[in-house]
Amino acid sequence: MTNEAFARVNIDQLLRDTDWKLTDGRSVRFEYPLDDGGKADYALFDRQGRALAVLEAKSTSVNLSAGEAQGRRYADQLDVPFVFLSNGEEVWFCDKEQDAHFREVETVFSQDDLVRRKAAKGIRRNPLDIPIDPRIAGGGGRSYQTACIDILCREMVNGRRKMLVEMATGTGKTRTAAALLKRLFQANWATRALFVVDRNQLAIQAEDAFAECLPHLPCYRVPRIGRRFQDEKRITIVTLQTLVNEYANYSAGYFDLIVIDECHRSIYGQWRRALDHFDAVKIGLSATPCVMQDDVDVDEEDRQAIRDTLRFFEVDRPTYSYSLAAAIADGHLVPYEIYRAMTARTAATDGFPVARAEIDWNALDEATRTELETLFANGDPLIVDPTALERRFTIPERNRAMVREFREVLESGYTGPSGIRRAPDWGKTIVFAVTKRHAETLARLLDQEFADKKPTPTIRYADFVISGLGPDDTVDAAAKIKRFKKEEYPQILVSVNMLDTGFDCPEVRNLVMARFTHSSILYQQMRGRGTRLSPGKSRFTMFDFTGVTLRHGDDEMPGEGGVVVVHEPPGLPYRSRRLLTLDVHDEIDPNTREWVTIDETGRAFMDADDAVAEARGAAFETWLSAESFNSDQLRLLHLVKEQIKANAVELTGFESWRFDMPPLSMNGGFERARAVFGDEAELERVLRDMNQGVFEDASSSGMPEDKARSDTSAT
Repeated sequence: MTNEAFARVNIDQLLRDTDWKLTDGRSVRFEYPLDDGGKADYALFDRQGRALAVLEAKSTSVNLSAGEAQGRRYADQLDVPFVFLSNGEEVWFCDKEQDAHFREVETVFSQDDLVRRKAAKGIRRNPLDIPIDPRIAGGGGRSYQTACIDILCREMVNGRRKMLVEMATGTGKTRTAAALLKRLFQANWATRALFVVDRNQLAIQAEDAFAECLPHLPCYRVPRIGRRFQDEKRITIVTLQTLVNEYANYSAGYFDLIVIDECHRSIYGQWRRALDHFDAVKIGLSATPCVMQDDVDVDEEDRQAIRDTLRFFEVDRPTYSYSLAAAIADGHLVPYEIYRAMTARTAATDGFPVARAEIDWNALDEATRTELETLFANGDPLIVDPTALERRFTIPERNRAMVREFREVLESGYTGPSGIRRAPDWGKTIVFAVTKRHAETLARLLDQEFADKKPTPTIRYADFVISGLGPDDTVDAAAKIKRFKKEEYPQILVSVNMLDTGFDCPEVRNLVMARFTHSSILYQQMRGRGTRLSPGKSRFTMFDFTGVTLRHGDDEMPGEGGVVVVHEPPGLPYRSRRLLTLDVHDEIDPNTREWVTIDETGRAFMDADDAVAEARGAAFETWLSAESFNSDQLRLLHLVKEQIKANAVELTGFESWRFDMPPLSMNGGFERARAVFGDEAELERVLRDMNQGVFEDASSSGMPEDKARSDTSAT
């Protein structure tokens, strides 16, 4: 056979793959005659015999771009909007009324998909002309939601097919997506949409949210692998695990819009192929904050994920961003405090020693004794990495100490070295554990510690849920999570990979970090479980027993250019493991106890005084950036800034007489300052403007008052 004949054999099979009937004499017509005397290799028709598209066949030895003009010309003569090019191996597609260029697609679209798309084109409107439903998005001062929707619609109208949205946890990503879907359906820019999540619990949450927000748009959740998608429904909700097993059963044109929730976990390896299969506009949603991908502190797996995510969406930064810092500042999320306290063993950043003599060898089983003997043969004491705790080693006393400390601080609060006492709120608590065994241990210890708070001994004050996509998964996890959200008990839920991301429970008042992670992305996702607003909730508290907040600096400030939108480290194949139990003493190191103050940007401070100083310095820089000074004036003003920061707690303003006080007096004092600014009047004017910008404006924007310090964090 010639190359073109061979290509046509393969093209015929491509058409059969998407259920085109080649022999009914109506759906597919070969060498179809055109008005100018030419012939279209393939003309595709609906069941009533109306033309839908042309398919131009090319030899396998010819680049498909050589057929673009010919395909467009044939489509013009048939008065159809869609053009396919194929050599039997590749398929290119173009909507000539919308696309400037052809793009490669995975399959020829099915007959039903072409019929649906062509019908929608005839009644399509500009989505920007469709009002956004305020009952779904934008209400309550949440204008960022409507701004996001407008930007996405504008990008779509301009031809953009991949977009990335970064929106902090608790700011309404799902509601924003629902309002966007409603607008696009009303404008007929979307006729069938896919909403992708990475776990069934999130699929259930999305189904409930869409049922509430979009009652008139048929929506359903695919419950498991092997269930065919419902063609008559408009919105399909599916987990990645189901999608990756089912996508090949549908043509590339089956969905024309895909929204990928928590996209940083959804676009890698096998998942990416399933998403690439569909020729749809793809919108990624992520709660992961922006972080410079070139930051030296970024975990290497996070760094790679940044590049992969940006490459997938073909952007160098999100299409739209609304950060945690902005949401807290705008009052849409609650601020937080950190109580940090590590055990003596955990606080040993260079590893902690375990001497042979510390271990009760008679209490060990034979296998553990043999393994420890092997380890000690290489040296005594052993140096144990704290991050290996609960993975390779466990110290029962450490877990008991954490549980006791949590109860003590809830009961009595904690008074730091500054004399300020703070007390967390009682309420729903999530504990992040390392493994199933660790979660079971903590849940049991917590249940015992809070036994006096239970109405009956059989009620679980603390429970646990596990998700590792393996045999340790909690069978009744959904029921446990529902009880945690809807009922009074359990008050505490210990989680391994189950509640880290995407879990929505506004009533959560406390997060207990009993798990260390090097991934800043996972850490930020875990932290986001506490940020949602709830009646009577003005803050939440993170209990850091591992030093994870030190590792990540708890700094939300993004760098210039570049973002992090990342995934969790890939799961390893399941294998059973045996923990080496170190029966050694451990307790909370009193030197590690501290409250960490968080300002409105998410920046952490060791105490409230530091928070005030940093806020004054930031306000000073904001004022300075709007002014114009020469180098001498700038040099003096920076000295003033340092004095303001050094005395931030006492100062309510900076007067000119302070130039004659050390250390400014050593720089020439008031006379020097007056000469630098030309005369006394100009100096006083500058100081007056500076005081307004640094003290009055900062105070009105929510910075803590010098004389009204409370026992809560500066926010």
